[in-house]
Amino acid sequence: MPEYKEFTVAPPALRPSEYTAALIHALQCDRDRVRGKNVLEMGSGSGVILAALADLGAASLCGIDVEDDAVAAGTFLLQELGHGKLGKIHQGSMWQPVTGRRFDLIAANLPHFAMEDHEVPGRHTTWSAGGPNGRRLLDPFLHGLSGHLAEGGRAIITHNGFVGLDASQAIAAEYGLSLQVVATVLVSIPPEKLALMTPQILLAEKGKSVHRYGPYTFADMHVVEIAGKGQVSNDA
Repeated sequence: MPEYKEFTVAPPALRPSEYTAALIHALQCDRDRVRGKNVLEMGSGSGVILAALADLGAASLCGIDVEDDAVAAGTFLLQELGHGKLGKIHQGSMWQPVTGRRFDLIAANLPHFAMEDHEVPGRHTTWSAGGPNGRRLLDPFLHGLSGHLAEGGRAIITHNGFVGLDASQAIAAEYGLSLQVVATVLVSIPPEKLALMTPQILLAEKGKSVHRYGPYTFADMHVVEIAGKGQVSNDA
């Protein structure tokens, strides 16, 4: 049996989610487009996506998170895995910490659940709350994306189906970018989180991107690629 080193894990509030797993899987399926690239993760949380990018051969790492403990946890993880010299995680809001910088690859798993700020047991208030329509962080990310992509660069992000994929495609098009779904998975919405979802969106998306089976609820979550027109993957 192989031996695994024991690591101090991030606080429970930063534990990786189904969204994290789906994003890492999409990156693993496209290793050649990570290797040798300068990468940024927006909303780096535990730092595990940056660690995965390092394992896939990224040349440099940059992370941004609004939470102090996320910066500490992510920095610690990268150092423990031997990736500390590849880059830095910054504490700050959205694009401000990387003003003027461009990256070959930008990954993001932003809070974009359609709900107001609310205390959720075991999580930060920034865990999922994306405002009533879920787009409070998603929209400024998309509007600033083109100014931080290097020539030929791309972004890979998670995107809940119920927050309006068409709206995101329209914003991308404003900046000469194309948005394409590369994977779709079902994610579970626990009852305590479902109770906080904007009622109008829940009603409108029931049977479309939100699927309820008795006491169990699931939602479509997309992993999307955003790049210059003609540069998105052809095998989506």
